[in-house]
Parts: sequence; structure tokens; C-alpha cells
Amino acid sequence: MAAQANETGAAPDGPLAGLLVADFSRILAGPYASMLLGDLGADVVKVESPGGDDTRTWVPPVRGDRSTYYLAINRNKRSIALDFTDADDLAAARELAARADVVLENFKPGGLRKFGLDYESVAADNPGVVYASISGFGSTGGAALPGYDLIVQAISGLMSLTGDADGSPYRAGISVFDVMSGMQATIGVLAALEHRHVSGTGQHIEVNLLSTALSGMVNQTSAWAAGGVVPTRMGNAHPSLFPYEPLPTADGELIVTAGNDGQFVKLCTALGVPELADDPRFAHNQDRTARREELRPLLVERLATRTRAEWFRDLTAAGVACGPINTVAEGVEFAQGIGLDPVVLVGDGEGAVPSIRNPLRFSETPARYLLPPPELDEHGAEIRAWLTGTGGDEHHDGGTR
Repeated sequence: MAAQANETGAAPDGPLAGLLVADFSRILAGPYASMLLGDLGADVVKVESPGGDDTRTWVPPVRGDRSTYYLAINRNKRSIALDFTDADDLAAARELAARADVVLENFKPGGLRKFGLDYESVAADNPGVVYASISGFGSTGGAALPGYDLIVQAISGLMSLTGDADGSPYRAGISVFDVMSGMQATIGVLAALEHRHVSGTGQHIEVNLLSTALSGMVNQTSAWAAGGVVPTRMGNAHPSLFPYEPLPTADGELIVTAGNDGQFVKLCTALGVPELADDPRFAHNQDRTARREELRPLLVERLATRTRAEWFRDLTAAGVACGPINTVAEGVEFAQGIGLDPVVLVGDGEGAVPSIRNPLRFSETPARYLLPPPELDEHGAEIRAWLTGTGGDEHHDGGTR
């Protein structure tokens, strides 16, 4: 059940209150980053083309007639539609960038230069600006390559690691590197804001999906960079741990893990086969990993005697990390059942939109959920009035101007 925004204890202002974010990004990585900043109190102005963010049309699924994809990453923002080929609209975009504390964009590298909205042009009028650019493959040799998450999953090697050992490569179930790049951009923005706080100067941050992918693949890319080993697909198996995968029970699979020797002792004791932990073939992690095909049937034999729900209850009670393979709905319900309140209602009344809670928990400045994802140009009139000096919307004043 969704919690109302005003039930979360979130104050109207967050830790980033007073900061103005001009968000020229679209699709996923940039909008996810700007939503995170908006959750933390920044005033985010979402600049869209007259046709709107592409994700507005990415359906199904929908809530009413609105794309749930778009709804997922655009709360706590105001929308203005601007056509950069129109002189008045371009002047408004430039004025917004000149007043902003943070500018986010994910155009092709160099794509905003012809409009005077690139970093150098913006910084000339706004030297304190923190300007974050997100691309697929960076601004050098890969600048012309299209930055789609699926392509990066393929080129980075992630797909070569995903799927059955004797099957085809698979993409991850989400646009994992778009999301990770949005998070990296957010980290970069916050670090640059702290640098500005100390030095008084802004800077240009560049994030690209491929670099994010290679960093985020951690042990797998390290296997090659540090060990000269090319990892391969192993299905749900882990290259360095066993057990650390789904194992069958009497009525379905359960994720069972043993991250160290002590955890393996707990697992064997809870399964009723403590002698396996004393067996020299399986005493240490490297032994279990090397002899996984010998150990697996011995564990499965015990797990087959009970249901996954029974084993989940009893193994968890014994301190063994395990878990059922849920649907997305079951995952959200599980989070609700353990008190994480994963769904909040953003906005008031009939216009409120269920949304997944920001994962950060602050003791003093909790995330806020004030504005539901905006309709296209919903706030265009008031933002234009503020930018041209014909209106007095003080809410849009940034932290430095």
C-alpha cells in the first residue's frame, strides 16, 4: 500500500534546498539523476522539446494514459517545453542555464554548442555552474556513437556474462548502465557542489555509459585487467563462490549462499548435514568452488526434503543468507512486509502518483515527494514569466544568483 507523501515526515525543504537544476536531459540516465536531486530538495526545471521526453510515449504499461516508464523517473520536477530553433525559447533556455546551480544534459557530445548551451558558453555567464554531461561513449573517439544502454551492455561485455553457459547472451532485465550512470552523475554533481562551496568555482563533469559499465562490472572487469582472465557466462553461478545460486527445493528454487567458511558451517548445520562442513573437500571456499559439481547434489538432496518457504524461514533463522526468486510484485510486497514502505504517493488528491521511494534515509533531512511527474509544459507559463522578469516566482531562485 502506498504511503502518502506527508506521512513520511519529509519537510518541504531537503538538504539541497535552494539549488536550481536546469535539466536538459531526456530518456533515463539524466532524468534519473535530476529526480534524485529533486528528491533531496533541489528545484528541478525539466526542459523538454515541444514533442516532450521520448519516455512519455514508451508504452505499455500505463497508468491511465501516462507511461509508467516516464512516471518512474520524473517526480519533483517542473516542465517547460522549449524549441531551441525559436529565438525566444532559446533565450529562455540560456537564461535558465545562466541562473542554474546545476545543468544536466545528455545530448550527443558537442550537440548543444550551436545553441550556446555547452559548458564553455554557459560558464562564461555563470562561472559557478556545475555542468554534468552524460553520453554513451565519452567525448573523444566514441563521441559519434549512439548511447543506448543495450548497445553498451553488448559492447562492455556484460551480455557475454549473462545467460546460460551454453545459451545465448542476454541483456539485463533493466537498463542497468543508464541507471548507474545517473547515479554516477549525481555523485559527481554533489562532489562538484562541495568543491564550489570551498573554492567558489564550478566545473564540467563528464559521465559515459561505457566507463560506468566497466567500473560497475567490478570483479568481472578486474578478472581481465588484473588477472588476464576473460570471464564467461555461468548462468546463475558465481565464478568465485559456492553455493551462491538458486538450488531446487521440494517445490521450487531458493537462492542459497555461503560467502565464507563460517556461513557454510551454519548452512550445513541447518540442513542437517554438519559433516559436510568437516569434509576436507569442502572445508574452504576455494575447495567448494573447485568441487561445486560434487557438492551441489549433496546440498540439493537435503533441500529436496522441504519447501522453499520452509527452508527460507529456517535457514534465515539459522543465520544463513537465502531468498525466494520473486516477481516484481512479490519483491515490492516483501519490502512492505519488512517495514521499508517502498511505495509513496507523490502529490495530492486524484493527481497523486504511486512511486518507488528514494532509497536514501536521512535522520534530519528526509527525501521529499511533493510534485508528481509533470505534464508537458505544465509549468511553462510561470517559468517563462520568472525568466523574463514578468513574474515573481521566487521558488525558482538558485543558490548562487
